[in-house]
Amino acid sequence: RDNNTETYWQSDGPQPHLVNVQFNKKVGIKEIAIYCDHKLDESYTPSKISIRAGTHFHDLQEVKEVTLEEPSGWIVIPLRRSDFQHPGTVTCNGSTTIAETTSDECLRAFMLQVAILANHENGRDSHIRQIRIFGPRSGGEDAWGGWACDPDSFATLDFSLMSVI
Repeated sequence: RDNNTETYWQSDGPQPHLVNVQFNKKVGIKEIAIYCDHKLDESYTPSKISIRAGTHFHDLQEVKEVTLEEPSGWIVIPLRRSDFQHPGTVTCNGSTTIAETTSDECLRAFMLQVAILANHENGRDSHIRQIRIFGPRSGGEDAWGGWACDPDSFATLDFSLMSVI
């Protein structure tokens, strides 16, 4: 939540390394963005990531598997409801947005898991510099009858830290 690409989360132990995100209600998930930097992290940089979703730990299903080739920057991975029926494998080079292949509704889940399956140069531990999870943007009124606001419009540091999950 520090919004700083100079800091990172580091795993310890055998792979796969897991980052679990639980929501207190079923939420729509449009995309996940992961920041990695091969130039700084070398063998700590993930080379294969699996995105899994479900209602709890015991029913997670893989929705995307992404192969990263020396990533440097944000990797944006769109997630769609149809990914449950047809999980895909995607390869990306450097900093990129993985092309959307469908205009399907966004993925809905209580839990999202990012599993690091392999690292570059057969590294053991991993560095992830940032993970951001985005839901669908709402226009006009939100569910509580107020006007939805743009997360980029938060003016204070406290609010901007809470603008992404």
